[in-house]
Amino acid sequence: MKPIAGKQHRLQSYSPAEQWAEPRGQVQDLSWGARQRLSFANYVRADFKDEIGKDVREGLSARPKTLPCKYFYDDLGSRLFDQICRLPEYYPTRTEISILRTSGAAIMSFFEPQPGDLVEIGCGADLKIRQLFERTDPDRLAHIRYVPMDISAGCLVQSARRMLADFRGLKVHALIADFTRHVERIPAGRKMIVFFGGTFGNFTFAEGIDLLKRLAGIMGPEDRLVIGLDMIKEKEILEAAYNDRQGVTAAFNLNLLQHINVRLRADFDLNAFEHLAFWNERQERIEMHLQAKKDFNVNLAELGISWSFTRGESIRTEISQKFSRKSAQERFRKAGLQAIAWHTDPAGWFCLVELRRLQALDLGYAIQPSGNGCEKVVPSGA
Repeated sequence: MKPIAGKQHRLQSYSPAEQWAEPRGQVQDLSWGARQRLSFANYVRADFKDEIGKDVREGLSARPKTLPCKYFYDDLGSRLFDQICRLPEYYPTRTEISILRTSGAAIMSFFEPQPGDLVEIGCGADLKIRQLFERTDPDRLAHIRYVPMDISAGCLVQSARRMLADFRGLKVHALIADFTRHVERIPAGRKMIVFFGGTFGNFTFAEGIDLLKRLAGIMGPEDRLVIGLDMIKEKEILEAAYNDRQGVTAAFNLNLLQHINVRLRADFDLNAFEHLAFWNERQERIEMHLQAKKDFNVNLAELGISWSFTRGESIRTEISQKFSRKSAQERFRKAGLQAIAWHTDPAGWFCLVELRRLQALDLGYAIQPSGNGCEKVVPSGA
């Protein structure tokens, strides 16, 4: 399959200090009242390069070569992804937002009448979470603490500023953290965890179950997990979403190498690679790769090693698993979670699933339609 050419996007580099700086100094211009509603916890170690170095070494040593998709999200990568979410070909964001507009009030009923934390994993921009807050009684917001978790401090700061300005009374406790490592850092107490987008699809079957088990392990009996699932659909729709005509997704993919150049003093030549994204029908997933256009070597000075690439060889940078209800339920069951509501769009392209921890006596349940594209799990015979 040939890569799709597109408009070229200039890639900027940012220093590690800019990307992972302590954010407190970036919010001093907020009003006194807003600062009182804001707190941070930073779990990204100062020697983050050790972690990225280990991941890059292991990934490039694998066959085929891989790189973790979490390293897409430096500040530039986060901004490029925000652009992707607004592209006409990229259906997941607008479809998920339409579901939130329809079902947001039902999802937020979790906080009536009891208070709690609303934890957003991999928060990125706030396009989706604000759909929930906009459908919540303003008086109720004072009883909700918003806990966004993201690896990019810059992204968290900007999101926190907007949320504090737009939702008076809302408290924000921002976690600078890698959710693949720091799930257990989510504060204890009554909470609803939201995991929007297709991020769960970036994990293999085993990795996804492991993450769900860890989330289930920090959930109390009343807690909820709301997870986004991109459902299986026509190949043409799927491939177009990852091969936009403007070339934003290609720039996003290539920026992963620029991020590694900055972090590990590497010399990846971005012009020596091209973006490749395709539907793997057997695995039921989209795969994104960076394919070498020629033979060359890459040096990673921080690691003291080099790698050779041959023309046509690729680095797999992301998988994006697509789901059926059956395949999703299998993962939930293996992780000890039970789906209690499915919120979807009329075409069934995307689902937001409400989950709770599976209890010992959870037997004999059935699915019952409840309107607005929502289905709930109720005791059989109810």
